[in-house]
Amino acid sequence: MNYAVIKPTDVANGPGVRVSLFVSGCTHRCKDCFNQEAWDFNYGQAFTEETQKELLELLSPDYIEGLTLLGGEPLEPVNQEGLLPLIEKVRECFPKKTIWCFTGYDFEKDVLGRMFSSSQVTRKLIPLFDVMVDGRFEADKKNIQLKFRGSENQRIVDVKASLAARKAVWCRGFQ
Repeated sequence: MNYAVIKPTDVANGPGVRVSLFVSGCTHRCKDCFNQEAWDFNYGQAFTEETQKELLELLSPDYIEGLTLLGGEPLEPVNQEGLLPLIEKVRECFPKKTIWCFTGYDFEKDVLGRMFSSSQVTRKLIPLFDVMVDGRFEADKKNIQLKFRGSENQRIVDVKASLAARKAVWCRGFQ
């Protein structure tokens, strides 16, 4: 897995001050994507043990609320495999910090419907997330007034409640 950039203090991609990891590689190719250079799976740098150590150090201050995963596309299969060890370690070291994942995949159709049935990695990774912002960016539904979303079709999903309900459940306070 490669990554495009690490933002050590990000206030735009989830509540509070967060650390954000932008992974490389995306097959969605949404029109007017804000991060087209990260579509390429080879873009950026290789994600290594040193990268993981850096992220864990960045997450250690008390004022950091959590980790946000963006891209590219964190839920591309190769990226899921690369992210799973990191997310397991974040949960172990920082159980109270939140983990957000932005994905162009639809929670019910793609994540629950297809990925869960075909990938053990998905079945391990997704329950470790607190929030998932799902859905492709749609330029004709762009709305700059939306909090933590780029287009009106995207949802801010409470992952644990959604897994229990077997359907997307909006996070409270973000509808």
